[in-house]
Amino acid sequence: MNSFKEASRAEITKHIITYGKTVLVATDVHNPPKMVKKMASALNSKIYAPYRDLAVNAKNELVDDYIYLLDHTLSTRSTRSLDSELVPNNAHERDALAAAIQGYKKYQKKMEQIERKTEKLNFPLEWVDDIKIMVINEVPITKAINATLERLKPSYTSDNENIRRTDFESGTSLNRNDGDEKIIESLKKDVESETTSETISKLKNKLKSQDKQIRNLQKKNSTLEEHIQEYQDEISNLETKISRLQYQYSHNILRQKEIATKTSIIKGLQQKYNHEKVLRKELEDQLQSIKRIRAMELSREALPVKIIDNFSKDGIREATASKNIKKSDVVLLKSSKGGGPQTASLLIHLGVKAVITTDKMSHQAKEEFQKNMIPLIEEKKVDLKMADDVTVIMSQDLKREIEQWKKEQEEKKKKEDRNKLLKIMDDYRAQRKRSTNNY
Repeated sequence: MNSFKEASRAEITKHIITYGKTVLVATDVHNPPKMVKKMASALNSKIYAPYRDLAVNAKNELVDDYIYLLDHTLSTRSTRSLDSELVPNNAHERDALAAAIQGYKKYQKKMEQIERKTEKLNFPLEWVDDIKIMVINEVPITKAINATLERLKPSYTSDNENIRRTDFESGTSLNRNDGDEKIIESLKKDVESETTSETISKLKNKLKSQDKQIRNLQKKNSTLEEHIQEYQDEISNLETKISRLQYQYSHNILRQKEIATKTSIIKGLQQKYNHEKVLRKELEDQLQSIKRIRAMELSREALPVKIIDNFSKDGIREATASKNIKKSDVVLLKSSKGGGPQTASLLIHLGVKAVITTDKMSHQAKEEFQKNMIPLIEEKKVDLKMADDVTVIMSQDLKREIEQWKKEQEEKKKKEDRNKLLKIMDDYRAQRKRSTNNY
């Protein structure tokens, strides 16, 4: 057994014909490859392909059984051991051997039948091989035997009563005598007689087998009918169950729709309730804040400072509404940016007592507060304290800063008045001087 790597088709063909005439090319796949078809065509051979691709375990089993049987036969008949060349050395050789074994098994019974028939007729081995080739090429056994008898010239000897094939390839004519014709006719009758008897025996056995098969099929048919009835009952039960489930499903869908509607209503009410709850909490907090501020106002030890986040019209209006800013309140501007005289006038009209600033205010807004005598106090000059969420300033600190602011404003006014008087005096002197120079 050999395998080749990258061998040409010509090299493979040359190697094969060294072993003799090729009758059958076997493959291990259902659809023969192109290479196999070309090889079979070149060798004028028939192709054997399995009805489905051979599995790896099936190939291993075929090859293992073959090797075991071959080794057992050799050890029984002689002292020879199995030649290593007959054992596949790789997967390719295993696949090839498995395909050959499978192909042989397909024709094994017919080959054995041919050997039994020709053995009784004392056919030479060459004749037997020719008959086997014809049968492999789908010629019936009896027809192949008769065709061989017609095609070949028998040579009969009384010593061994052996039939052998003469060489027709030489082109010599075949002259039959009466003895030859009788031998051929006798052989034909023997073949036909044996074939007819064997055919009748086979037909009887086949008839018995078919009767048994019919009984088995009738029994199986009865069992199947019982199964069919069981299946029909089961189908009926399933259909009833399906109808019940469909009704429950429809009922559940309506119920789910109703639940979804109610859930949506509940969700809306819950959202509204949460909104009202938050609003109520804010109002309660504002009320508590107002109460604490009022309590501090009554105590007169500290005054609440009401915070305005943005020094804008909207910021002042929002703080006025939420913090209840009114006359004589102290306010804290967290940011003075963006505020001008008009913004300042809103707080002036509210009548606030003082404005605490955290950053630099515009000059125009500052002048508006100073003109209306609203004290502006820097946050860093006072000590603001937190009472819960309310900012307070001690009354004494506020009073001190307001007095300081008023004092600064008075000094500023005096300074401005003095500067005005000095300017008037300077203007008067300059005018007198100009008048004297004119005389």
